[in-house]
Amino acid sequence: MTAVSNQEQAQDEASKPQRIQEKIKKFFIKYFFEGQKLSTDQAKAIENLREDSPWTERVLVKHRRLVGILIPLVFFQLCWWTLAIRWNYFQYFPDRYLLSITMIFGATIAGMTSEGGGAVAFPVMTLALGIKPAVARDFSLMIQSCGMTAAAFTIFWMKIKLEMRSVFFCSFGATFGMVLGLEMLDDLLSPPIKKLGFVCVWFSFAFSLYLLNRQHKRKTFDAIPDFGIWQTLVLIMTGFIGGIFSAIAGSGVDICSFSILSLLFRVSEKVATPTSVILMAINTCVGFYWRQLMTETGVEPEAWKFFAVCVPFVVFFAPFGSFISSHFHRQVSALIVIPITWQRGVLSGSLIAGGFLVFYCISKGGERLLKIQEEKEKRLLNNLAV
Repeated sequence: MTAVSNQEQAQDEASKPQRIQEKIKKFFIKYFFEGQKLSTDQAKAIENLREDSPWTERVLVKHRRLVGILIPLVFFQLCWWTLAIRWNYFQYFPDRYLLSITMIFGATIAGMTSEGGGAVAFPVMTLALGIKPAVARDFSLMIQSCGMTAAAFTIFWMKIKLEMRSVFFCSFGATFGMVLGLEMLDDLLSPPIKKLGFVCVWFSFAFSLYLLNRQHKRKTFDAIPDFGIWQTLVLIMTGFIGGIFSAIAGSGVDICSFSILSLLFRVSEKVATPTSVILMAINTCVGFYWRQLMTETGVEPEAWKFFAVCVPFVVFFAPFGSFISSHFHRQVSALIVIPITWQRGVLSGSLIAGGFLVFYCISKGGERLLKIQEEKEKRLLNNLAV
């Protein structure tokens, strides 16, 4: 018995590294290689793809992700290189290459998550590099009009599931919010207040992600259930508020949309994330258009130079982020960089507390709506059984 026991113990010890390796493998597959939610047509196309299909069909279906990255990449690169050679954009790199490196990470985050590249560009430019918030805001809108648009093309090309009603109604509200923010509210806020507001809003968003991630086995939907008038109004108002944030800091409608979809309507993050990318692509193009062509001053001249040194990088890494398609959040906390007076301290504390309260109420409202939906499904099943 002792010999058998020792043999079993030895076998158990020998297989222990293999079990650990299998657990690590399962962890990475579960959290990093689950894959995208595809539209029904695209899922059927992949399932029905035959080995003897024409090579064009195999490329467009089997390698759709690679093609989805290459198309916007080639388009923007051709445009940029012709302009760079004609107007010598290379002269701007020695003094501005740090932002080029920053936007490699910012663009990847923009494509991967519900956050636009402005979420990285704005704090780095204003807090670390000491650039005016107006320049940082203009640059964020400009660069996202390329990067987020490239990522949006990749998402559409890969036929990833989207909440299209959110795209439409949030975009509608965001257009008015963007115009209002640029024309009226932007001039009323001082640069330090803009910086504090940005940091506090993002800190509150981190809290919303905490609320989301603590519910590990919550029920989710691929679309807003029982869509009606009040859901429409919520989406329009969400877009309106997000548009105002975008007008001040260069991003915001993506965060607002993601929070409402995931916390209130319980839409899966794998649907809410690409939906927010599409929303931000639309909103940032509207903001760029209005800022350059509809205002007297136009885009800040310095923003064009930063724009010139970042385009060739973001048009690859934003679609690449969509390809990776894993949720990633980076909280930028920089209150210590901004000179704090007691008035600003009270404001920042109020913003954080208010943001916590708003996101908490949204989460609780989502729980209530989920219970109502589950009760409806139970009654429906009972009626069918009868």
